Amino acid sequence: MRLHVVFAPAGLTSAEVQGRTVFVIDILRATTTMCAALTHGAKAIIPVASTEEALRLAQTIGSADVLLAGEKDCARIPGFHLGNSPLEMTESAVRGKTLIVTTTNGTKALLAAQGAAAVYAIGAANLTLAAEKVREVVERDGRVLVICAGRDGAFSLDDAYCAGRLVAAALADRPSRRGLNDAAIASLDLVRRYGERWERPLSRSRAGRELIRLGFRDDVLDAARLDAYPVLAHFHERRVTLAPVPV
Repeated sequence: MRLHVVFAPAGLTSAEVQGRTVFVIDILRATTTMCAALTHGAKAIIPVASTEEALRLAQTIGSADVLLAGEKDCARIPGFHLGNSPLEMTESAVRGKTLIVTTTNGTKALLAAQGAAAVYAIGAANLTLAAEKVREVVERDGRVLVICAGRDGAFSLDDAYCAGRLVAAALADRPSRRGLNDAAIASLDLVRRYGERWERPLSRSRAGRELIRLGFRDDVLDAARLDAYPVLAHFHERRVTLAPVPV
């Protein structure tokens, strides 16, 4: 088994993701928002690196069924249809739509995972399904990489705590830490420190404090709801879509 965590995608090479199953976390808020959109009927989500790329792609596609969504430094991008709040991804807003999304950290982390064997976007919103997928992969070939989007290319408490919860859930029946890297072990230590109340580390992180200051407390609370949007958000060929869920 090799279950590794990286606390930010900066410096991650293609060789480090190739052949692995990758789980990307930006719990506040990109991966939570993507899970909410897919739960409520979005057809697909296309993550891009910048506002300019989002606008170019929307013009190229040229369809009324395409929505621009995203944020920069926590604020909705001017002229976009939607921001980066899971609470905006209502059924009436997104059903049948393709969302082109750019965010400060989350979409860049997803793009950094391109070339992996499989990539999933996760948070508390779909943690149980993600943990089941990790166990499946570990039993099959044992190579899993968890990428925390972090904040501004550096460690973030919220994503690292979520990584710890994923590792703990995935390895519940494996008491040994063999096969974990130092970041995975450190993420487990965060779970022991903060316990099982998601809102504690999320609201105390730099990102959480900033969102609360800007009036997005409900987003932080929504991101702390375990299995609120129980879907497997699968990133493949530059699109995030629903992956089949085991019955």
